[in-house]
Amino acid sequence: MLNIFVPKEQGLTKVGIGSGDDGPPIPSQAVWIDLLEPSVEEEKLVEASFGIEVPTREEMKEIETSNRLYEDNGALYMTTTIAAGLDTDRPVSTAVTFILAGNRLVTNRYLDTKPFQLFISYAAKHPASCQSPVAILAGLMEAFVERIADVLERVGADLDNVSSSIFARHGNNTPTSQDLRAMIERIGFNGELNSKGRESLVSLGRVLMFVQQSVPGISADQRDRFHSISRDVLSLSDHASFLGSKVSFLLEATLGLINVEQNNIIKIFSVAAVLFLPPTLIASIYGMNFHLLPELPGQYSNFFFSIGLMIGSMGITYALFKRKGWL
Repeated sequence: MLNIFVPKEQGLTKVGIGSGDDGPPIPSQAVWIDLLEPSVEEEKLVEASFGIEVPTREEMKEIETSNRLYEDNGALYMTTTIAAGLDTDRPVSTAVTFILAGNRLVTNRYLDTKPFQLFISYAAKHPASCQSPVAILAGLMEAFVERIADVLERVGADLDNVSSSIFARHGNNTPTSQDLRAMIERIGFNGELNSKGRESLVSLGRVLMFVQQSVPGISADQRDRFHSISRDVLSLSDHASFLGSKVSFLLEATLGLINVEQNNIIKIFSVAAVLFLPPTLIASIYGMNFHLLPELPGQYSNFFFSIGLMIGSMGITYALFKRKGWL
C-alpha cells in the first residue's frame, strides 16, 4: 500500500496518485510517502520518482549499523527496530526504514503499528507537525517513545501486583502452587514486553543520534526537539533496565517459593516414613514366629502388646521431632 501525504491548512492530508492528465504519479507537494507492505511496482515507482533505493525486507532485518544508518546519493537512510503487537499475547519486533530525500520523507514498513496510526490522526489536525519531513520524523519518533513509555508503565504496574501477591504475609492470601505457576507466566510475558521495549529504545537512540549529526540544515528548534527525545529515550532505557532486574528477581523469588513448597511436601513424606519406621520394625519382629517373645503365650496379649509398642514408638518419635523443631 502506498500512502501519500501533503501538508494542508488543516493538517496532514492523505491524497491519491495522479495519472495521465491529472498530473505526476506522486504530487510534487507531497512531504511524506508511506510504504506499507509495498508491492514491487510501488517500490519501483517511489525509487524512480525520487532517485532512491528502497531497502528490501531482508535488508531491513540486518543488524549492522552500517546497513541501518548511512547516506547514499544525498539521501539519509535510517532503519530502526520497533516493538509491535504490544496489546496482544504475542508482541513482535519489526523494522521500519526512514529515508530523508530532499524535502520528502519516505517510510517503508511491513506492519501497521499503533504509533503510526496515532501520529497520522494527530497530524491531520495540527498543521505545525507536518510542515517539513524533519518535523514528521520527529513526530513519529515522539509517538514511538510515548508508546514504549505507556507499555513500560503497564509492565511496572503489573510487576508490582505480582510482587504483592508473591510476598503476601502467611495466612493473608498466600499463593498456592497453581497461583505461582500462573505468576511465572505473567512475569515471563512482562519480561518479554520489557525486552521488546528496551530493544526499540536502543535502536531509536541510534537513529536520533544519527539524525542530529547528519541531517543538513536542521534548525536549532528541531535539534533541541531531537535532543529532548534522546533524553526521554535514555531515561526510559534506564527504567527498562530496572524493570528487567525486577523481572529476574521476581522470577527467582517465585521459583524459590515453588522449591520451598516442594520441600515441604517431601518433608511431610519423610516425617511420615520416620514415624512409621519403629512400628514397622516391631511388626517385623513379631512376624518372625520366634518362641521367646514377650507376652507370646496369651491368646490376645501378644497382639495388644505389639499394638501398644507400635503406638508408643510413634508417640516417642513424634515428641522427639517436635522438641527438636523439625515439625
